[in-house]
Amino acid sequence: MAGDYELLKSGDDTEVQSPKSYRITRRVAIGLIACLALVTLSFLHVHPPLSVDLGAQDNHDEDSVKTCASPVPPTARAPAPINPWASLTIEQVVQVHKWLEEPTRALNLTRGAISKPSDNHIFMIEAYYPSKASVLSYFSSLSPSNIPEKYARVTIHHGSAPEPVVKDYLVGPLPIGSSTRMEHLTEIYHLDAIPHNARGFDTRDWTAPEIFEKMAAPIMEAYEELLGGTPQDTLTTAGSGPFSFDGSFRRMWLGWRRNTPGFFLHPLNLYQYIDLSGTDPSQWDQLKIVYNHQVFNSPESFMEAFHNGSLKRVPVIDPDTNLSYSTRKRIGAQRDLDHLPGPRSVSFAGLRFRVDRDLQYVSWMGWGLYLGFDRDMGLSLWDIRFRGERIVYELKPQEALAQYAGNDPFQATTAWLDRYFGMGQSVRDMLPGYDCPHEAVYLPATTYSVNGLTTRQRAICIFEHDSGRPLTRHLGYEENEFGAVKGYELVIRSIATCFAIFVMLTEFRVFDYIFHFDGTIEVRLSASGYLQAGFYDETQGQYGNRIWETSMGSLHDHVINYKVDLDVAGTANSLLKTTLTQEAITQPWFENDWGDEVIQQVVTREYIDDENDALLKFPTNFQGGYAIVNQEESNKWGTSRGYAIHPGYSPIHNTVVGSKRLLKNANWARYNLAVSRRKETEPSSSSMWNFNLPGSPPVDFHKFFDGENITQEDLVAWVNLGMHHLPQSEDAPNTRTNTATSSFLLTPLNFFDHDVSIESTNAVLLKNPEKPGDPFTYDDYGVQPAHCLPEHPSPFEYHPAKMFDLDGRPAPASSIEDMRKASELYHRIKLEL
Repeated sequence: MAGDYELLKSGDDTEVQSPKSYRITRRVAIGLIACLALVTLSFLHVHPPLSVDLGAQDNHDEDSVKTCASPVPPTARAPAPINPWASLTIEQVVQVHKWLEEPTRALNLTRGAISKPSDNHIFMIEAYYPSKASVLSYFSSLSPSNIPEKYARVTIHHGSAPEPVVKDYLVGPLPIGSSTRMEHLTEIYHLDAIPHNARGFDTRDWTAPEIFEKMAAPIMEAYEELLGGTPQDTLTTAGSGPFSFDGSFRRMWLGWRRNTPGFFLHPLNLYQYIDLSGTDPSQWDQLKIVYNHQVFNSPESFMEAFHNGSLKRVPVIDPDTNLSYSTRKRIGAQRDLDHLPGPRSVSFAGLRFRVDRDLQYVSWMGWGLYLGFDRDMGLSLWDIRFRGERIVYELKPQEALAQYAGNDPFQATTAWLDRYFGMGQSVRDMLPGYDCPHEAVYLPATTYSVNGLTTRQRAICIFEHDSGRPLTRHLGYEENEFGAVKGYELVIRSIATCFAIFVMLTEFRVFDYIFHFDGTIEVRLSASGYLQAGFYDETQGQYGNRIWETSMGSLHDHVINYKVDLDVAGTANSLLKTTLTQEAITQPWFENDWGDEVIQQVVTREYIDDENDALLKFPTNFQGGYAIVNQEESNKWGTSRGYAIHPGYSPIHNTVVGSKRLLKNANWARYNLAVSRRKETEPSSSSMWNFNLPGSPPVDFHKFFDGENITQEDLVAWVNLGMHHLPQSEDAPNTRTNTATSSFLLTPLNFFDHDVSIESTNAVLLKNPEKPGDPFTYDDYGVQPAHCLPEHPSPFEYHPAKMFDLDGRPAPASSIEDMRKASELYHRIKLEL
């Protein structure tokens, strides 16, 4: 029959239809066909046929649906054939390393893996970014003769010097040749040299035999009886920081923990203060021991109290106690339908962003930008352009602060500045399908350490996703009023697992840069991981919350600083302050029944001209804000073009001011944002050395602000994200990214003549029905959902990083223990005989 329908039969019924019943059946069939035709026409009326070829979509015959295109991005076309901010290649690092080791350099270097504190060794080699003027000059000409010269920044620990110091050098131009020179890099610091006691993190701080002999051996009996174990098996220790105030000493408090999965949440009530000053480990010593709020000035006095019964003891937990609360193993009943895999994002018509993997250049929907990566802070974004105009020259995290509180020597003395430990060096390969969607595109990054070089193949991920909400939408009944624009976003992400950043200790931290169709850039930081837990007793209540029998989550602030070098319609910009207040006014046309006065809002605009007035906090109730504008460039309506710095989630600054451990080294954290005149001598708000020099930091942020005029100058905004974290029981085992998040937005402020997201063809415009009751017709601009069979997601796999020795040769794979040492640093110190 027509339509491939068959008459249903019941059993062996073979009755022949009469002519009358045949005519009735035929009329019914014709009626059904007519109804089907009307339904089909109605469907086509509401769903117009596809007007463009989407490639993968074939026809509506499901047997012939094609497989979706492989999620490989098309190649981007960068504005220049080089990336001026590219990291050094492995070959370039090896060349520099060998050049420095040549006898003619007279540096007397010992390779880091075998060096002692009293030796000279190279701590770091990485790219040094060229000046902005040289980059812009090259971009304007694209002449090969105008390419900025490449330099390496080299850090050397001069442990063998009569007065040991740490120095930074510039080595270049690269590649190594007859013109290559080495010069002391001082212009970006407020110190000529870094005291050796403030040197970079050093595993010899705890692997030297003297540490065990002077710190652990004298009280080994007490470890076992008071803490229920020994440093060789069930105990581990960790160090708090900073380690110095002005470089005259190097000291840290060590706190003990149970050596169990999630050991961060198992603190114990014993603390030891050790002195690691100087380059001779034989002079290192133990200065103090604190147990259960009792203070001892030597191991001997502590052990005397331990033996004579005067020591007030804390009960030791039963060795059979279940400690699994700190693990990530799933517990509880499975929730309804959770046995099914959740939704995943698929670009059925192919990826809509472009990537140049060699240049690390990305473009999407009018956006284009270069990527950079370094040891200190990881991912950075450069030369961000939208619709052909540069919006941001540099967007880069600067520093991350975490300051704790507590009634014990460890928590009360902790004020981390995590640039010291290397956020870039702490980046780990992402988990496909978990850290980023299955179809995300990954880019690699390579960092240097004293033991060699490490390449992470999945250091950066890029993906487009549907935000699940329209970017714009309106329901109206006049012509061309009713419609919506889809809220697609491009996300560029990097994740560091660093030992003390943002919220936690071994912390999974997500750096997101989110690009929107209207010209907005969202900078978002999210975190998850283990808390730096403190030992709980009745004296700790005002410093946090109890999260287990003997563990508490300690109160702390975390503030992360970003450098935002906006170039709004050029490099000559000004700082606009907008304030919302109220006024009471009278007008001759006011009605008597409402009185002769109206109270309403009024906006005040003013330009901040002096740098000293540009250390800023957001106004109460967010009644106003700040923007970078170009007073010499206007939109169609005569308004200065600008970009607003708009607060997002949790726009906070540091609570504590005046702490000696953050006296001058993190002044940027006192504000929501600050704006200074851009200088090549002020490339960053901090340095890796600031952590151990709060009394005399190499970069003193307040010195950036010296009364200079900031009207129509090249400006930099220093913007803070963060969170006041009062931990709770739900932070165990790990803090959650949905609450531990903070953001700000750079959004157009009269930069355009109208909302440019209206350009999107991923939109719909509805038209009123011709007759009441008819469906709305619409225009989808020829862009309809594509239909194809997605590729099967690749099986989940996770591999260790690729390692190379200092000669550039592939190195043997690291053991799990070595990976732990590299990741956990001072927060899991394994004392070794």
